[in-house]
Amino acid sequence: MSILESVVIGAGQAGLSASYHLTRLGIDHVVLDADAEAGGAWRHRWDALTMQDVHGVAELPGSAPPPRNSERANMAVPAYFAEYEHAHALPIVRPVRVEQVTDDDGILVVHAGERTWSTRTLVNATGTWTQPFMPHYPGMETFLGEQLHTVDYPGPEHFRGRRVLVVGGGASAVQFIGALAPITDTLWATRREPVWITSDFTPEAGAAAVALVEQRVAQGLPPQSVVSVTGLMLRAQEREAERRGAYAARRPMFSRIEPDGVRWADGAFERVDVILWATGFRPAISHLAPLHLRSAAGGIQLDRHGRGTTAVGDPRVQMVGYGPSASTIGANRAGRTAARGVQHQLAASGALQDTDRTISLR
Repeated sequence: MSILESVVIGAGQAGLSASYHLTRLGIDHVVLDADAEAGGAWRHRWDALTMQDVHGVAELPGSAPPPRNSERANMAVPAYFAEYEHAHALPIVRPVRVEQVTDDDGILVVHAGERTWSTRTLVNATGTWTQPFMPHYPGMETFLGEQLHTVDYPGPEHFRGRRVLVVGGGASAVQFIGALAPITDTLWATRREPVWITSDFTPEAGAAAVALVEQRVAQGLPPQSVVSVTGLMLRAQEREAERRGAYAARRPMFSRIEPDGVRWADGAFERVDVILWATGFRPAISHLAPLHLRSAAGGIQLDRHGRGTTAVGDPRVQMVGYGPSASTIGANRAGRTAARGVQHQLAASGALQDTDRTISLR
């Protein structure tokens, strides 16, 4: 089997951006995607989420972004990705679910069932959607109602007439409450007091938030989301829930879950029909475990003080959509940085002999 110059795992925003830039550099690669069709995690979002509701989808390199309108996001973004893949003839193979990546005498081997790909470098763009995080609380297995995570959210109509406890202090929790409070009884619980943005979210504020995430990955700590350090803000579609007092009634976390509800720390009981866990995701990187990339602090340390994409533990591996690049804008930039990282590693190892391919990406 021939040895590729690079393999990209994942065909979401970060993976497509990386493939685009690798193609421009003439680097022989394939993109392995677990889904049967284009769209990445966007294919699995709930039907009620429209392009007007999302924070925004940054344009992929060399294209215009999809319009902000009433079209379902789980249809508009996959269509945008599919058109992009076709327009740029990106070398995508699907469906391929990568199980592990191993090292065979200096060559990386990507395993997916009985299929393997050998490569000199790797760009990991697997995101977080496949790794929902749900904390454990005493008694949660005894709950007789319904427990759902963000990844399972079916849209607001599913909850009409049911008492819903939303758990989590991030943007998803705020959006769920905004959609549910006008049509049903909602409660909100978080571990910490929410921090609200009281002024316009400027580019400077965004850069400062990203810098905090960069500091974590530079130290090899597990990354936090950018939203977790920016604070929360309400959009126009959440003002009705605010008017109803849904956000002001936030409670600290309960101490245990009982069959019909939750028991608060002060001993009071609250009946609920549904617990909606908006408790976030973790990076989907278990397939990289054989490479031993994690630092003693539990995360994958990246180069350039957390602003790069090269894994410090193994410079053959680029991490995109991880840490500070876990947003559509950040993913695009990371794709370009990763392509440069691949180019640099190939040149350093002597595998990139063609000087025409050592051009700079602009």
